[in-house]
Amino acid sequence: MTATGLLSQLAQLRLIGAVAATDSQANAGSTTAAQLDPGHKALVCLFLAGGNDSNNMVVPTDVTRYQEYAKGRGALGLPREALLPVSYRSPTGQTYGLHPAMPEVRSMFDRGSAAIVANVGTLLHPTTRVQYTNRTVPLPPGLYGHNSGQVDWQSSLPDRGFHTGWGGRVADLTQSLNGNNRVSMSLSVAGQNFFQVGRNVSQYSVNLNGGLNLGEWGPPGSTAGLRTSALDDIINLQNQNLFETAYAGIMRGAIDDGLYLSSFLKGPSPYSSFFSSLNSSLSQQLHMICRLVALQQPLGLRRQVFFAQVNGWDLHDSQLSIDSPVSGAHANLLRDVSRSVDAFYSALGSIGAGNQVTTFTASDFGRTLGTNGDGSDHAWGSHHLVMGGAVRGAQVYGKMPEFQLGGPDDAGDRGLWIPTISVDEYSATLAKWFGVSATDLPIALPNIGRFSQPDLGFMKS
Repeated sequence: MTATGLLSQLAQLRLIGAVAATDSQANAGSTTAAQLDPGHKALVCLFLAGGNDSNNMVVPTDVTRYQEYAKGRGALGLPREALLPVSYRSPTGQTYGLHPAMPEVRSMFDRGSAAIVANVGTLLHPTTRVQYTNRTVPLPPGLYGHNSGQVDWQSSLPDRGFHTGWGGRVADLTQSLNGNNRVSMSLSVAGQNFFQVGRNVSQYSVNLNGGLNLGEWGPPGSTAGLRTSALDDIINLQNQNLFETAYAGIMRGAIDDGLYLSSFLKGPSPYSSFFSSLNSSLSQQLHMICRLVALQQPLGLRRQVFFAQVNGWDLHDSQLSIDSPVSGAHANLLRDVSRSVDAFYSALGSIGAGNQVTTFTASDFGRTLGTNGDGSDHAWGSHHLVMGGAVRGAQVYGKMPEFQLGGPDDAGDRGLWIPTISVDEYSATLAKWFGVSATDLPIALPNIGRFSQPDLGFMKS
């Protein structure tokens, strides 16, 4: 029983694809032309690690609510005239603007290919301020912590020990739509993560430069070739220990799958021109995702789940320049997201994939409306972006919080927004578009039955 548990744990942790394909399949790939299956769909989780201060990403612009925002924000407040107004007005006349560092996302929003989902967060049950204060409903046990926040967001199961991520469960439920399981449908360009851990589908980590193999791998006769031969001999040894046997099998599979996938990525990228003015980690991640989307046909993948990540959002201080609040660390991060996503969708548009790839943001948690000087602290609910041609864009979905410290939406007195949309509802809407049936939705999101909106409406059918 102990050995079985160990092997299961290895299967959860490995960053490899599935098994077996022919060389003729590998030779079918090309990076010079893309022919996409019209039924192909891809989800891209863009994780903002550290906790994004979405209070400055989406800001009310109508006079009354902007004044409330400015009063609560203090030194972190953005000037109203600097905001980028979006073409949305709520039924009650409320208007919003994006951070001035995000003109590309504003354009996507106004074109109808981006939406804002307001005040999303980890919940066990719908929760009000009174219920939170009196502890009359169960609460996520790891509130306000980075590690727990990342696990809870990526698993959507804050009341259970971690076993799988919701992206991994969605992959498990849709892998039968793929014609070839040699390369995993769950591809990460940001290393190992919780989101893509499935029971049957394992995440596969891809390097940003397309190198997928061991650094010292080489042909026979070379120095690197001698190392290759020695490693092959070690891997092929007959081991009595179950752990050694499992490890050798995983290593063999990872090396073989790396060589297989590398054969599709030889030569220069046809999409380099779209990213030529960018050199950030995120732009490189999205560039690689574009290349992998373009290969879905030769790889036989009608469904793909990707994971990208941007670090640096834990801005307790130096979030912005007090003398110039539209600049600083947070502005730089938002600018990177906006420019990189714009280049990504321009590249996808060149191969007709803009409607088939949906990108959504996620983060540890939101941050306090109130300031601690020139930064903000850990909070709870946060606003998020969903982008792509399949999005019902130019809309704000959900309810924006009342911008009052200690108000009806505050879990304390600093602007810790109690979420009004659960991660389950946000994720279920994406999963449904991806192809998870209503019957299987509780398998992908086991807690979805506790909430009233399994479809928030921000995705086209």
